[in-house]
Amino acid sequence: MSDYQDHNRAAWDREVERGNPWTRPVTSQQVAAARRGDWRVVLTNQLPVPRHWFPPLAGSDGLCLGGGGGQQGPILAAAGARVTVFDLSPQQLERDRQVAERDGLELTVEEGDMGDLNCFDDDSFDWIFNPVSNCFVPEVRGVWRECARVLRGGGVLMTGFANPTLFLFEEGDESLVVRHGLPYADSEALPAEVLAERRDPLVYGHTLDDQIGGQLAAGFQLTDLYEDRDPDEALSRYIANYLATRAVLTP
Repeated sequence: MSDYQDHNRAAWDREVERGNPWTRPVTSQQVAAARRGDWRVVLTNQLPVPRHWFPPLAGSDGLCLGGGGGQQGPILAAAGARVTVFDLSPQQLERDRQVAERDGLELTVEEGDMGDLNCFDDDSFDWIFNPVSNCFVPEVRGVWRECARVLRGGGVLMTGFANPTLFLFEEGDESLVVRHGLPYADSEALPAEVLAERRDPLVYGHTLDDQIGGQLAAGFQLTDLYEDRDPDEALSRYIANYLATRAVLTP
């Protein structure tokens, strides 16, 4: 693994130990509700993904990309899909294993970096569900190319990502201060002594040209988009700080 992969793998394992909200598994009650057709999942912070974004789930093959944590994967499996959860963090994947064993779900987990899906054959999936996670990889266009390779023609890519403006600012005493340009990388913006002590995941800010233009260049057609906010981040007072897109792979 590369330096960033080693760092973020260990960092997300620590996030599981800390009880980060995105590492807390769904309950058996939520799984039971999903089996009855009552379910919701998120790509961003708060807003549920519109149900019409999904193809019919029963019997479909889906990939939860960068989606470990025992949350979206088990719900979508309970709703009838054949789900594979792919994540860099072994502890995040262990959450999915625990839920699957607890609730009798058929769920596959695979460990790896989202920019390299070579463990999957071409045309393996009907849909990909990618909650906010590409901010933890330095290059995102390769992610979209891999998504296009493993999706079947007409397959659906649903992804959430940070508004690029989020990476421009640092919080001052009473305001936001512009400090950085785009694209952004912790590994370049932070002093060496800070990086040496850092235990949180390394973060990368991608441009809209790479986020949306990259999907189009990989062969996707954008069909829908919405914005969302994380109220814990100061920027959300001024602008929606996350986006979600739905795109379809051109047959």
